[in-house]
Amino acid sequence: MALEAVPCSFFPSPASQRHITPNATEEIKLDGYRALAVRPGTGVTLFSRRRKSLNRQFPYIVEALTDLPEGTVVDGEVVAIDDRGRPNFNVLQNFRAEASRIHYYIFDLLCWKGRDLTHLPLIERRALLKALVVVRDKRIKTAEYVEAAPTDLLAAVREQGLEGIIGKQKDSHYQPGKRSGAWIKHRVNCGQEFVIGGYFPGPHGFDSLIVGYYDGEKLMYVARTRNGFVPPSRRQVFSKLKNLVTPACPFANLPETRRSRFGEELNAEKMKKAVWLRPEAVAQLEFLEWTEGNRLRHSKFVGLREDKNPRSVVKEQP
Repeated sequence: MALEAVPCSFFPSPASQRHITPNATEEIKLDGYRALAVRPGTGVTLFSRRRKSLNRQFPYIVEALTDLPEGTVVDGEVVAIDDRGRPNFNVLQNFRAEASRIHYYIFDLLCWKGRDLTHLPLIERRALLKALVVVRDKRIKTAEYVEAAPTDLLAAVREQGLEGIIGKQKDSHYQPGKRSGAWIKHRVNCGQEFVIGGYFPGPHGFDSLIVGYYDGEKLMYVARTRNGFVPPSRRQVFSKLKNLVTPACPFANLPETRRSRFGEELNAEKMKKAVWLRPEAVAQLEFLEWTEGNRLRHSKFVGLREDKNPRSVVKEQP
């Protein structure tokens, strides 16, 4: 592994499936920014999924990780902890300056003092992580895993108001940039990332966002989202979107031709009022459920996901 040039596709992704294999460890799904910490020599670089440096956003985390020896790479999640002691993505976006809230949870050891460990089974990498990685700063933590029945763990996660769990096969190798099924994500709530392909104008820049996901090469429309915003967040989001305007609608399944009983279909007439965007921005949404027509019911904006590649956004199984 070349530490000086971590590829942008290095992060493997968890598949979204209903069943978790028995030969797996379970971890709490942390709602934050996935990040690789790379220490090739002097200094540390914290890379996002899109190979952007997060050093300016989280300087205290970078400083704390200088305890890592040279030639080391770890995989983890930058997480903000709210007043209840729970991971909170909104806090991560809106209160980055509050260093005491920000933590980095390490869940995998990929390279140690120049030795590539990605070919080792997960359970061995986790043992090495626990035995070798010692960081004195309390903001750096090791993500724990448990060996318990997934149904029992999901019940506990639901009771605590957490996002879900990720099951990882014990004998799996680290497979960069792949959805192999070795990592399986199971949410207890309805929510995922969606690509922003347009908006309807309104106060502070827009009234609602037009979002969808990729099905192969096609961007598929699923919802207009207007809930979850306050004036400052509208201005913040609009500042990210206003430079992405394009004349062409990016969604393959618009206009909608089937009438909705609530009159909410995005037909050709309504589309004339929309502003279309290059599909380069990603939003995290929560919603009540998927409808039979493959749309979102009662969607709510949670935050922008600057760490996500839009082309990786697909429909997750409930």
